[in-house]
Amino acid sequence: MYVRGVSAEQYRWVVLAAGTLAQATFSATSVGLPALSPALKSGYGLTLTQTGVVLAAVGMGMLFTLLPWGLVADRVDERWVIATGLAGAAALLVVAATTDGFATVTITLIGVGALGASVNAASGRAIMAWFPSTELGLALGIRQTAIPIGGAIGAAALPVLGSAGGTSAAFVFLGAACLAGAIVAAVFVRGGAGSEPELGDVTQPLRDRFMWLLGAGTGLFLLAQIGIIGFVVLFLHEHRDVSKEAAGAVLAAIYVLAVAARIGSGTISDRLGSRLGPLRTIGVALAIGTAGVAAAIDAPLGLLIPLFVVAGVLSMSWNGLAYAAAAEAAGSARTGAALGFQQTLLGVVVAGAPPAIAAVAEHSWRLAFLFTAAGPAFGVLILQRLRERTRSPRRERTRGTSASLPAARRTPD
Repeated sequence: MYVRGVSAEQYRWVVLAAGTLAQATFSATSVGLPALSPALKSGYGLTLTQTGVVLAAVGMGMLFTLLPWGLVADRVDERWVIATGLAGAAALLVVAATTDGFATVTITLIGVGALGASVNAASGRAIMAWFPSTELGLALGIRQTAIPIGGAIGAAALPVLGSAGGTSAAFVFLGAACLAGAIVAAVFVRGGAGSEPELGDVTQPLRDRFMWLLGAGTGLFLLAQIGIIGFVVLFLHEHRDVSKEAAGAVLAAIYVLAVAARIGSGTISDRLGSRLGPLRTIGVALAIGTAGVAAAIDAPLGLLIPLFVVAGVLSMSWNGLAYAAAAEAAGSARTGAALGFQQTLLGVVVAGAPPAIAAVAEHSWRLAFLFTAAGPAFGVLILQRLRERTRSPRRERTRGTSASLPAARRTPD
């Protein structure tokens, strides 16, 4: 199916919506799974450190395939990259519903991450082809709302499903969500380039100092994000005796507010003509906010929960800026490779941080949150070494032309 007679001005928003929805369906697993952590811990008989490993499993899988998926997206129609990966992730999530031990659920979730990672680079690449640089911060800010939107859905639904039907019901729900995302991507996502660009040297982002420093700096931001997002439910439930559903609601509130924060940060960066300046500002605020959580872990819930929400929203507000900075620095012909590489560097933290934070938390929750607060503080120092890359104008479709002409790569429907 293809929508004909629709102007490019209109259809680019269809692509943006479809790419965002596809990402959100996978994000319900990749960032929503912590809401299921109490059920995982009790259902599988896990220690706190083992729970951290299970929560990191999706990120571990993504770590190995983000760059390969990005390279494939530079050569193959993005919709099939997304649809193939999400369909495979959906199948493995159904398999996860049948697991009964720590090793089997961990290995299965690693596979889910490896397949679902397709949507991270490919959806961003498709969206970027339809928007000029002057609107790219907004477009990618909207696209990046998929992560908190998916997380909010997971945070709201998974504790309820876990209580009613156990982890099996929760995994089947997540599998159904990924399958829906695969279908949406196959039907609506289209690449926006009028002709296939010359790929040139797709390995160039791997040799770019800017890319390494950007990935390392923002990767340290992720320590705070994982510390708050990954453990707020478990901490509130086990350390402060908050119910699973109420703790999940706190996480859902963070995700809902993060939607506005991501759009706002993207819009501001467009107006300033800068990605790095807002990134550094957010990093400083995030370090302070997470340290505030560490200082208040035994404070009244009326103080602690708002601190969690503020720190959590800050921790989710910067990702679109880093995404845009990486893609713009690489150029349109290597967008998939650049995004895959940048996401791989972040994936190192996503895979390694949850077990490390959980191990520290087994001795002291305050020390664990202080450890995560140090991440963005050091990340800002790394980003200070970068200069804003001059952004070359991105090709945009001629406004008013038919969206039935998008890509030479289009396959017959």
